[in-house]
Amino acid sequence: MLQNLFRVRPNDRIGLELYAKTVDQARDPGFYTALGVADEIDSRFELYTLHVLLLILRLRDEGADGADLAQELFDVYVSALDNALRELGVHDVTMAKKMRKLGEALYGRMTAYEGPIRAEDRSALSEALGRNVYAGAGAESAARLADYALRARSGLAEQSLKTVLARPAWAEVVA
Repeated sequence: MLQNLFRVRPNDRIGLELYAKTVDQARDPGFYTALGVADEIDSRFELYTLHVLLLILRLRDEGADGADLAQELFDVYVSALDNALRELGVHDVTMAKKMRKLGEALYGRMTAYEGPIRAEDRSALSEALGRNVYAGAGAESAARLADYALRARSGLAEQSLKTVLARPAWAEVVA
């Protein structure tokens, strides 16, 4: 029984690997230089969330098996957010409240982005990204980020699941 409790499930490892690949892409310097995203904790959260969502949507396109992988990726992301809060010095007494607020923000962003991404609605996605990533300013940059997200979604959809799991090829970040 204890062996089952502490063993790593295969999808756990895949979730960790996918999360690492997603974070690598979200840290692309082009977001901060070419697209004018502020290099701050809140903005990084926004980019991580956007990229995790893009990959989750791609995985869900694979049906039940992909949905399981998408859930693993999401679980790893939430765990990483929890760890980040702890590293920032949030104490156990306030952790539940902070995680609830962060979870609400995460759910809100994913809800705001998913519909426009699925509908390929550049305008609505640009508006949501402008509000969240650029704090209401930078409409031109938000439009370019929306273009990037839609190109990334399309590019991920063209790749086989095997390729996405091994090394997803993201869209290029361009000004």
